[in-house]
Order: sequence, then C-alpha cells, then structure tokens
Amino acid sequence: MPASKLNLEDLELIRQAAEGAGRIALSYFRQAPQVWMKTGNSPVTEADLAADKYLKDMLLTARPDYGWISEETQDERAASPRERFFVVDPIDGTRAFIEGADVWCVSVAVIENGRPVAGVLDCPARSEIIMATPGGGATQNGAAIHVQAQHLPYKVAGPSAFIKRLPEHFLSSIEHMPYVASLAYRIAMVARGDIAGTFVRPSSHDWDLAAADLILSEAGGRVVAADGKPLTYGLTDTSNGDYRHGALVAASGLLMDNMLDVVAETAFG
Repeated sequence: MPASKLNLEDLELIRQAAEGAGRIALSYFRQAPQVWMKTGNSPVTEADLAADKYLKDMLLTARPDYGWISEETQDERAASPRERFFVVDPIDGTRAFIEGADVWCVSVAVIENGRPVAGVLDCPARSEIIMATPGGGATQNGAAIHVQAQHLPYKVAGPSAFIKRLPEHFLSSIEHMPYVASLAYRIAMVARGDIAGTFVRPSSHDWDLAAADLILSEAGGRVVAADGKPLTYGLTDTSNGDYRHGALVAASGLLMDNMLDVVAETAFG
C-alpha cells in the first residue's frame, strides 16, 4: 500500500523539525553542556531542553490539533483523545551525547490508532537521517535500507543475560555486539543490516521506540513484545504519565523467533 498523502506531508514536516533540532543539539555537542539528573537517575542537558522547545514550537504550530508526548515536556494535549499525535525524544542517547560519543539522535514520530505513520531519526553528529512511512519503505540519506540477510554469524545486541538464554546450538552462531546507548539508533542498526537483532530491556518508553519501530518494520523486520504482538503507542496510566513497555525484541526471520522465545520465557515463564 503506498504511503498516504497526509503521511508524506507529516514525514516532511517532522524531517524538517528533526533536522532543525539536530542542528541545535549539535551546537552543544562536546561543549560541556549543563547537565541535570531527573527522577530515576536519568540525565538531561540544556541541549535536550533547547531541542525539545524547538520541536514543540514548530510541530504544534504546524499541527495544533495533534497531541504531544515527549520525554522532556508534558502538554495538555496528551490528556485528551487525539486522532494523531507526535512522540518525541529530542536526544535519544543523552548519556552518549554527554560523553562526546556520536551515537545519538533526534527521534520524532507521528502516531495514529496507536501505531507510527511517519518516523524520523536525525543523527547530526554522523550526518545521517533515517526515516519511513507505512508502505513507503525505509531510507537513510535517501537510499533504501533493509535488514540483514540471514547469514552467520548473527550480530546481536542487548543484555548478556538475554543472549545467554538463546538455544545452545544458536550461541555458537552469535556475535555479541558492543552496547549502544541510543535505543532508537540500535534499532535503526537492525533496519540497515549492521546487526541482525537486539534485545530491549524492560522499561523503554514510547519516545525511545516509535520512530525506530516504523523504520525497522519498513526495512523488513519487527519490534515486538513478549507476546509477539506489535507495540501500541500513546497508552499510559494517566496517574503517573508512564509510557513504558516490557522486554522487547527487534529482529527478523529465524533469529526473531529464537529471540522472542527468550523474552517470552522471561516474561511468562
């Protein structure tokens, strides 16, 4: 099914917004930005806040009827039902950003009926922009990207505790990849075939996942929960503003099946 006109218009809007936010964030990169610690010992920098303000101002000016979910700001639009809404992480991989590592990105998605219909990851320190719409495929800097062909060894990222639970006959075919702080970027690495799959620890949030989820699905893979179902975005316990998910798998093919068995056993076993 070809991408709809509205999805394409929203994709162009969030691409421009993500690139603008990326330029703002990049201006603070390796410049010792001010850092604060949030609840849960999670860091936020002045770059996160500046990029978030830019995104919110630009996107909600362009689409005032859309809702808003962001890691850094709340908005009354999240409290009332909206046909479409933005899900934003102004810097996914803030710890890497603080450390001066270049693997971080601006993540922006548009959600309708609980699923992403446009997604962009802007990775300014690496001069990469990765995006997708349903039926429109996934691209990086304009070139189509696809998941890795099923060949050995399988390069797998994620917690060692999960990887060690893979079937014994599979373990000899697994190469455990180094940790990547940005979850969105790690899933994009699966989408473009750098790695074959990644486990995702429990408690990832909508803003870590939404754009990358769509990118991976359009590249031939999936992000799924322990029950094997796709994720639904925008659901929350309004008493705590919590958009978290359980343990997840991002992969494709036979590897996906074996990784999913591990997560299902952990969740339901």
